[in-house]
Amino acid sequence: MLNKVWDPKTVRILCTALIFALGLAFLYGASETLTLFLFAILFAYFVDPLVALLEKPLRGRMQAIGAVYLILIGLLVGLGFLVGPKVASEGNALATSLPSLLGQAGSGELVTQVGQKHGWSAARQAQIQNFFVQHKDDILGYGRAIGQKVAAPAQHIWWVILIPILAIFFLKDGQSIGENLVAMGRSPEDRKTLRGIVGDVNVMLGSYIRAQLILASLTLVVYTVVLSVLHLRYALVLGPLAGIFEFVPVVGPAIAAIIVFVIAVLTSYPHLIWIVLFLGIWRVLQDYVNAPRIMGKSLEISPLVQILAVLAGGEIAGVVGALISVPTVATLRILWRRLTNEKGADAPVAPISGDTSSR
Repeated sequence: MLNKVWDPKTVRILCTALIFALGLAFLYGASETLTLFLFAILFAYFVDPLVALLEKPLRGRMQAIGAVYLILIGLLVGLGFLVGPKVASEGNALATSLPSLLGQAGSGELVTQVGQKHGWSAARQAQIQNFFVQHKDDILGYGRAIGQKVAAPAQHIWWVILIPILAIFFLKDGQSIGENLVAMGRSPEDRKTLRGIVGDVNVMLGSYIRAQLILASLTLVVYTVVLSVLHLRYALVLGPLAGIFEFVPVVGPAIAAIIVFVIAVLTSYPHLIWIVLFLGIWRVLQDYVNAPRIMGKSLEISPLVQILAVLAGGEIAGVVGALISVPTVATLRILWRRLTNEKGADAPVAPISGDTSSR
């Protein structure tokens, strides 16, 4: 009687849709917790090569993990003593002067100062000044909105302590987690597919995280040194800020360049052309020389898809969504490729965070 009322195929479709909806509801409800665990996994990938390097000399993985954490703590404390006071001083100065600088930009007073230094005609100064005066509320509104989005992660500052603690478990049990995922397959074919997915994701995430770290470090050092040589105010703040934005593919570096240029304009920097030349040259070197050599083909995603992923991730989950958007899309691509048998080559079982240098 039930079969006459409900078609078996219809029942399976409805059950699948219900399970999918429940899964989405769970992801939405536990999004913060899942994001915390995701950052812990990414941090584990970051420190894993050093852990693997020290594991044999120290005769144990836990001993290697402890040694790596002590090294990181020592580096952070050393950097804090060396440059911490200077960075804090410039940060406080920027935070104090920024409201007045924005007020000058909104009133048009800053345009007059910049125009006089660069020999702009009175007509051009008047046009630009009228534009800023007419759009003062919009400019200040966009500035407040951007500031709120950037400051949102500060509400989870306690994650800085919790993420390394959770990463210890992924570093310690990563191999067994990978093996358990593979063992979930019911048939040899299913286990082969899962083995390939785990291996591909492991290689992709390991390469991506380490490449992003190297690129961000290069940007931090180059921005700080060059902006300091050019005597741009707040260089010790803008350099680390540009390094952080480098973690957001494509969109992040553009935002960092805009911030540097805006700060240069707001502080009436007299050599804007040098700032523009530096930003352009560094972007070309980073995108067409450094990134291809360092990152290689770890993502295999076009720049357009990366831009769309970053924008969508930022819209859905703010700064955190923008940071994890590209590796998420890369993981989905791996799932699609493996499940549709686009790539039949079998990949080795890889831990959630394991050494990928031998692959």
